Amino acid sequence: MLRSVSIHVARRGLRVNAPKLEAAIAALDAAARRFRGGCPPGELSLAFLSDRALAAIHGDFLDDPTETDVITFEGESDLGQAGELCVSADAALRCTGGGSRRFSEELTLYVVHGWLHLAGYDDLKPRFKQVMRRAEARAMSLLRERRLLGAFSLPAVGRR
Repeated sequence: MLRSVSIHVARRGLRVNAPKLEAAIAALDAAARRFRGGCPPGELSLAFLSDRALAAIHGDFLDDPTETDVITFEGESDLGQAGELCVSADAALRCTGGGSRRFSEELTLYVVHGWLHLAGYDDLKPRFKQVMRRAEARAMSLLRERRLLGAFSLPAVGRR
């Protein structure tokens, strides 16, 4: 499946290798049968935000203004939209301590997590959480094998 991917970077200093990120999404889409059929067809929108911006969205749409790592919005299939993933680069930075390779992998994991939500995975209940964690591990292994984990960087100058 050929998918249109829209990438919006609103986190100051974050650099995204768009072709590599699009290749990672394409690899997940190609392996969709391993992930409940995968993310629905249509344009996938990816927004990379600060903690503050994502917490505002979290509060506005989910009545919880706390920081989070990723929020997934389902798309409108009749409008050709798969969905939108809003991802916190700050959460990945905080989780990894800023190591460049680990940061990129963590941020990729958040994208994978959102993609899996669009594929129908749920992690709100403990019994479903383990299923999602296994799917995340399979997806990350696939991307690691294809060398598609290095799409992000956050130079020291842009870390604040």
